[in-house]
Amino acid sequence: MSGYDTDDEPLALSSHALEALAQFTAERDVQVHRFEKLKMEVDAQHSRDAALTIESFTEDWNESQFWYTQETARLYAGELLRGATSLTNIAVVSTPSVFVEMKNILAEWPEEDRPSVILLEHDERFKVFAEYVHYDYRRPFNLPGHLQGTIDRVICDPPFLNEDCQTKMAMSVRWMTRAAKAARVIISTGERMQPIVLKLYKAFGVRTTTLEPRHARELGNEFLCYASFEGPSWSWVEEEE
Repeated sequence: MSGYDTDDEPLALSSHALEALAQFTAERDVQVHRFEKLKMEVDAQHSRDAALTIESFTEDWNESQFWYTQETARLYAGELLRGATSLTNIAVVSTPSVFVEMKNILAEWPEEDRPSVILLEHDERFKVFAEYVHYDYRRPFNLPGHLQGTIDRVICDPPFLNEDCQTKMAMSVRWMTRAAKAARVIISTGERMQPIVLKLYKAFGVRTTTLEPRHARELGNEFLCYASFEGPSWSWVEEEE
């Protein structure tokens, strides 16, 4: 026999709570459908027939994930691919929206001309891509040994605007790149990180550029693009005396 009073009425959610729960469930189901569709496209190598979209992955604010607009992501991808050949090795670090646009661009390239591209990312949802390499900035050298000194071009967007995150990600970049003077390096991060970025990447010749990257969701922090090269998309900002 139960110790509970059988006359107690069962708990019931309010109409407002039920409506909120239904909305949450519907949004989750839509997201699951998008993700499964993307996985099928990737597994079946259908990227030539259907463009990939970062919208298949919801931003996880706990992971400090904020996707770039398609325009910004494609611009970054284009700069990394400009002049690249099958002998070029490119690393996309904590910048999955740029990686997705790069996949879309490369889908139009002959396979024999495509550079090698890897995505270093903490979010394991991106394991659907064969190019995925798990990455935790807190362990900057915990990476496959064959990557050391092999990367020609790299873009990174440190997930947190603090010195520790910026420094450890810079350690990974230095460890991966083939030669500092020849590497094409892009750092996309907050404006208030400018002094530490220019210090950490001085050996690469990184300087502040005129590009202001945009996010799909407006952020409170102003972002800037720092790069070791100038190109059609930006020039270096003149340094004040």
